[in-house]
Amino acid sequence: MSLTIDHHLPDAAWDAFVERRADGHVLQTSAWAKLKSHFGWSTGRVAILDEGQAVAGASVLFRRLPLGLGTLAYVPKGPVVDWDNAPLVSALCSGLDALCRARRAFALKLELDIEENNGGQTPVQARGLASNDEFLPFALRPSSPVQPRRTALIDLTKTQDELLAAMHQKTRYNIRLATRKHVVVRQGTADDLPALYALMQTTGERDGFGVHSPEYYRAAFEIFVPHDWARLFVAEVQEVGIQTAPVAAIMVFAFGSKAWYMYGASGNEHRERMPNHALQWEAIRWTKSQGCATYDLWGVPDEDEATLAAHYLVRSDGLWGVYRFKRGFGGRLVRYVGAFDRIYDPLLYRVYLFALQRRGGMAL
Repeated sequence: MSLTIDHHLPDAAWDAFVERRADGHVLQTSAWAKLKSHFGWSTGRVAILDEGQAVAGASVLFRRLPLGLGTLAYVPKGPVVDWDNAPLVSALCSGLDALCRARRAFALKLELDIEENNGGQTPVQARGLASNDEFLPFALRPSSPVQPRRTALIDLTKTQDELLAAMHQKTRYNIRLATRKHVVVRQGTADDLPALYALMQTTGERDGFGVHSPEYYRAAFEIFVPHDWARLFVAEVQEVGIQTAPVAAIMVFAFGSKAWYMYGASGNEHRERMPNHALQWEAIRWTKSQGCATYDLWGVPDEDEATLAAHYLVRSDGLWGVYRFKRGFGGRLVRYVGAFDRIYDPLLYRVYLFALQRRGGMAL
């Protein structure tokens, strides 16, 4: 094995590498980096090559934090590496260190797309790279994740009949009800983006969460949809005497063997016709047709299964508000190992942690 570090691997070669990996993720694509570059982030890439072929790597986002806190580096849902291969891990760490120091980052956050192993050691701990010592030089310190740590994954290798059978009876009923109530789902176009944003605003106000700007959803559409890595689905009511504007919409992403439901919204009218159920079923069918093996419902409350089962009917705060809906689709609950910080400037990192505590978290 002859390993080299490459900071300039072309987008096409990088995306092909991420796509063929079981641990590849849409947040590690060049398209995601391009999206974030329009909204306050700068980007970088570390690829580890063996005889010219990528065998490990990371897409890195850099953000200048407010209040003079300096630059934070962030690897969302990565890096892409075999953690059991010590030479690869060592080369990747060297490449990340060089890139982060060149960008004057005070810390690097790695948010791993690896399922938790029932309390066992994470790959980074097993390799001796993580420590509970907050400021052990060059080690990784457990930290707060940015993306949802717990989610539900639907197994798309099942047949459509098996997928329906795995759902809760009420969810199957609501999918059929939407059809009977004249809900029609179609593929959205760029002309539907204003309607998507209006629905996002309505849902955000109703359920108490923030939304991105109109420009963000447009950029996501324009960057991902031409690759067929995302699709916008729009639900309308088409009944004699009724022709509605979109009553609900979702944007889902499909890359490699995985799919993700990231953005969704519905209006206050016609909710009794269950357009959200019709949308999810159409998205599941589309991502299955794309060859995806899993469909990630992208976030449920970070509680154990007993707590989720006991409280999903009565709680509506945070991710609880949508958990009852997601629960009905019968996905497998998973929890990821979380995030780890690699510290380059301990003093500035302490200031950063203090600011996080004072502000109750800092959105990335």
